[in-house]
Parts: sequence; structure tokens; C-alpha cells
Amino acid sequence: MLTSYNICLVPSSFWLTGIPGLESLHIWLSIPFGSMYLVAVLGNVTILAMIRVERSLHQPMYFFLCMLAVIDLILSTSTMPKLLGIFWFGASEISLDACLAQMFLIHCFATVESGIFFAMAFDRYVAICDPLRHTLVLTHRVVCHLGLAALFRGVLYIGPLPLLIRLRLPLYRAHVISHSYCEHMAVVTLACGDSRINNVYGLTIGFLVLILDSLAIAASYVMIFRAVLGLASPEARLKTLGTCSSHICAILIFYVPIAVSSLIHRFGHHVPPPVHTLLANFYLLIPPVLNPIVYAVRARQIRERLLRILHIEAKSR
Repeated sequence: MLTSYNICLVPSSFWLTGIPGLESLHIWLSIPFGSMYLVAVLGNVTILAMIRVERSLHQPMYFFLCMLAVIDLILSTSTMPKLLGIFWFGASEISLDACLAQMFLIHCFATVESGIFFAMAFDRYVAICDPLRHTLVLTHRVVCHLGLAALFRGVLYIGPLPLLIRLRLPLYRAHVISHSYCEHMAVVTLACGDSRINNVYGLTIGFLVLILDSLAIAASYVMIFRAVLGLASPEARLKTLGTCSSHICAILIFYVPIAVSSLIHRFGHHVPPPVHTLLANFYLLIPPVLNPIVYAVRARQIRERLLRILHIEAKSR
């Protein structure tokens, strides 16, 4: 393994360190990370299965939730098996092509997830501000097109990232990535040559996704809250806001860890490296773990269906 900083070479593979600075605790860290990954897989698969079999859940909000579950499965599976391999077997090596593929999947589907949250905000806006036209506006065809648009935007935005690395940064001064997965900036910082274009493009995409999507979602909720405040009774206001609670919780679960991790990465120069890496893993793992729990608790139809299934299973025993 070559790690010299005086010679720039073309790498065939990289080495991921896992959680740098906490190598002696990797076995212990595998317990919470493995448990969270298992919960994420079981929770999102359960959500998908329930919405598939329960016809009353064949509504725009739950179709978007299905998209969210698939994205969360992809995000967690693109990182956790490799991380657990590092923890358990010391399988730190990752080929250059696999590294770039992992980078694309992580950043692409994080972008797609942000787009789905915006589509869900639009669904809530129409359902509350123009309820009589909700079924006319949010048809199955429109829901499908919104999902495809979010996917296309993710591919369009993130596709150039690995291509720019391939074409502009073929040489590297080190092969060891001080991270648990192939995050864009963690790879670019190892490259020889001028990486300003890569850095600027990465920051631009981060701004377009995180800032603009957040502002668009916030604007939709300003209009929703104005419509809710116009309702006559407090009970009607609470009931209407209750239909948005799951979506608001999921938005906070997604955006807050990303914002905290990004701020610490850019400005927290005195924060220990293990904290950077742990936060980067949490913002990919926490939403897949918590989203199914939030929707199972807050969405009445899903909660009732789940309780009915558990009751039938208990009676059969």
C-alpha cells in the first residue's frame, strides 16, 4: 500500500479507514451501526409491503413514501455493508470504479430524496389549499412523473462528479481515504493537480439541493399554514396540521443532520476527525431508520394496518 505524499500515482484502489481515530473500537461500533442498518431494512421493507397490499394506502402521499423507502434502502445499503466489512473483517480496500460508483449512489440518491420531499410538500399544499382538485392534480401519472423528475435531476446533478474525477484528477498523492465511504470531498482532497473545478461544482450542487429545496419546501408550508389559520375551528386546524406532521418530521430528520454535518465539515476545523465521520454516517443512516417509525406512528392508515397485522398474527398463535 503506497501512501507517499511525494509521488503522484494512478490508483487501482483506495483504502477506507472506517472511523479514523476509533479503529480500536470498530468491533463495538459495529453493534449500533449493524442494529440500525437492520432496523432500516426491516422498517422500509415493511412500509413497502404494507402500501402494496393495502389498497386504501394507494394515495399520492403513500406512493411518495414508497419512493422514500426505496431511496433509503439504496442509501443505507450503499454504505453500511462496506462499513460493517471494515469493522468485522478489515476489508478496507475498494477499487477505484467501486469507489466512484459508491460516490455516485450516495450523492445522487440524497439529491433524489430531497426532490421527493419537495414533491411531498407540493402534495400537502394541494391537499390543504385546494382539496377539491387534489385527486385531479395529483393523479398516479403525475406522481410517477414527479418521482422520475426527482431521479432525473439527481442523475443530472451528480453524474458529472465521478466523471470530473476520472477525467481531471487521474493522479493521487495517497490511497488512504480517512473516511468510511467514498465521499466526494474526501476523494478530491487526495488528488494531485488543480481540483478547484471539482470543489466549485460540488459546492454549487450542495447549494442547489440543500438551500433551494429547503426554501421551496418552506415556501409551500408558509402557504399551507396561511390556509390552516383561515379555518374556522381549532379542531379543524389541528386535524389539518396533523396530516402534515409526518412529512415535517421526515424533513427535519433528513435536512438537519445534513446541515450540521456540512457546517462542521466547512467550518469546524477544531472538531476531531471521528466526529466528522460519525456525523457523515449518521446523516445517511438516521433517515432510513426513523422515517418508517415516524410514518408508522403518525400516519393513521399505516398504524391501523400494522396493528391489524400484529393482532391477526397474535391470534394465530
